Amino acid sequence: MHCSFYENNQCRSCAWLDQSYPEQLSRKEAHLNALLAEFSPPPLLTTAHSETTGFRDKAKMVALGSAESPKLGIINHRGQAISLCNCPLYSKDMQKLLGELESWLGQLRIAPYQLKNRQGELKFVLLNRNSENQYMLRLVLRSTAAIATIQAALPQLLSQHPNILSVSVNIQSVPMAIIEGPDEYILSGDSWLCHRLNSINLYQRPKGFFQTNLDMAAKLYATANQWTAALEIDTYWDLFCGSGGFGLHCLTPTRQLVGIEIEAEAIACAQRSADELGLGEQVHFQALDSTAFATANELLAPQLIISNPPRRGLGEALCGQINQIAPNYLLYSSCNANSLAADLRALDGYLIDQVQLFDMFPHTAHYEVLVLLSQG
Repeated sequence: MHCSFYENNQCRSCAWLDQSYPEQLSRKEAHLNALLAEFSPPPLLTTAHSETTGFRDKAKMVALGSAESPKLGIINHRGQAISLCNCPLYSKDMQKLLGELESWLGQLRIAPYQLKNRQGELKFVLLNRNSENQYMLRLVLRSTAAIATIQAALPQLLSQHPNILSVSVNIQSVPMAIIEGPDEYILSGDSWLCHRLNSINLYQRPKGFFQTNLDMAAKLYATANQWTAALEIDTYWDLFCGSGGFGLHCLTPTRQLVGIEIEAEAIACAQRSADELGLGEQVHFQALDSTAFATANELLAPQLIISNPPRRGLGEALCGQINQIAPNYLLYSSCNANSLAADLRALDGYLIDQVQLFDMFPHTAHYEVLVLLSQG
């Protein structure tokens, strides 16, 4: 990938950009093999590789610069504010929209937030895209002071960009490195963004998580479907289910699914997908803590548990509960192979049946891995 930001030493977020893509994949495979060696896994399946440019469908841009000339990007190692609207990780359409949003915000004269003196209003611009080039736009502000200004200027923006389906403002008043606050104000649209992956409509709400690389997410969900299709199960849990991608992809007419996710907005998305599919009582999604749910429902043991935890992994407490429940199979999707390895040590009696690396994040050390385990 050619990147002027990297070549000019303005941004080094893609730390592996000086390596060829095959070299990057080899390094990731070697890292995963080393972590899993103690568990005697079968050979890695062929790595699911990504496009190397234009693959990011999510932008989290820090607001920098001045009210008249904002920059959406980063502070580099020289202390300079660098606009990353033309970052080649985004599609050309997304780059163009980010640049026009940067100009539009300059017309509104909303001062970017300055952490040192805790002044200014605009903290972040968050933009999500679906495969049909439709967008969800969120502005993170320090207070509600600028909402009226944004609301008044929205008709002009949306007339030029009707593919922005939802606009909202999130208020993050705390001077900490936490992107979002508890309060969300919907300014335009119905606040739903539909992602159609493998013929299933999955939804995103403003505060809900969705994968950064939609093409790789589709491959990940399709693989989960393939690996679980022949398993003899009639009940399964999807823990940390998010918007329901894994659970819904693994459903068959004879299976019962329980999906658990602590974020209520994600559960609303999963339920909407289930309702559209006409699944009725076959699927139950609940906004609960996964460890607490597993503890309270230990006697209702499913044959399969799917888990897609955050980077910290399952943790000892949940691994302990899974050991008590002892499902026949575990399907574990991990964005941090180090915590995956720690969890595998805490799980009793499981063997790795299949393992595959998904390169969700080219040009970095990060990757996703999917593992199917069965009782030994």
